[in-house]
Amino acid sequence: MSERQKQIDVFLNNAGWAGATRRPLAGDASFRRYERVERGGEIAVLMDAPPPEEDVRPFVNITRHLLSLGYSAPSLMAEDIDAGFLLLEDLGDATFTNALAAGVDETQLYQAAVDVLVDLHGRDVSQSIPDHIEPYDEEKLLAEASLLTDWYLPGVSGGDVSDETIESYLAVWRDLVRDIAGARETLVLRDFHADNLMWLPERDGVAKCGLLDYQDALVGSRAYDLMSLLEDARRDIDPHLSVQLMNSYLQAFPDIDKPAFKAAFIVLAAQRHCKVIGIFTRLAMRDGKVDYLAHIPRVWRLLERACRAPELATLKDWLDTNIAENLRA
Repeated sequence: MSERQKQIDVFLNNAGWAGATRRPLAGDASFRRYERVERGGEIAVLMDAPPPEEDVRPFVNITRHLLSLGYSAPSLMAEDIDAGFLLLEDLGDATFTNALAAGVDETQLYQAAVDVLVDLHGRDVSQSIPDHIEPYDEEKLLAEASLLTDWYLPGVSGGDVSDETIESYLAVWRDLVRDIAGARETLVLRDFHADNLMWLPERDGVAKCGLLDYQDALVGSRAYDLMSLLEDARRDIDPHLSVQLMNSYLQAFPDIDKPAFKAAFIVLAAQRHCKVIGIFTRLAMRDGKVDYLAHIPRVWRLLERACRAPELATLKDWLDTNIAENLRA
């Protein structure tokens, strides 16, 4: 038995779950591991987030905040912050992805997710944003966008990327995010998409939509999470439904500056797609998680679609100059 496994046994014993059966659950794009634990008919989820690679404190902070607002984050049953262990409420297996596969109506699911965003974004920032949350500033936005030139471009070109190429790319992004960086409009959950949303139809109102994987939340633009939902790297969403959901969101905020919101949406979509292409490449090249490569063609399609917008003409020019179409797959 490894030392980490011994630590898990101690944690479960101290939490009152000695002798519980344990079964691995699907992981994510991180060092975290998850297990379903069962004891006498009770079920919970063990999060194993080994330090120093992982830190559970942001997850705990955001979880408590979301629960205080009435959202369906998993409740915290036991915790060992220093060791990186949490025992969480088990929200089940019905991610939106699984619910869709089981035949649940797509519109019903996605409207429930939009309802959460409408509720969260309709709150005053003094209520929606917890303490000690960092801004989604230029540094973070550019660092994420740079994953494209850090990982994808050298991977497909077979060589180093010149300093001039990198700087020209960053110059494009500095200009694009100038009016978005550092916005303090709301709490941004950041990975708000079908694999991180749970269908809980037995609950009421916004609690029908369970929330996962929000530990990297920041303060930023209200457009980001809606974009993350509708521009999903892992599945295609009916274009008509996307329009319907966008309109549903905007109708909830009649005083919103619609052109500014849509401009932020399209810029952030391109930024996220550049980031995701880089992350999926890194996961394959560095961590051996090659299954993520299957999603890259879809993300390229999303990025190219975003680049048809006039706001992204400079990014389109950069991509056309530096990444040939035959390298976009």
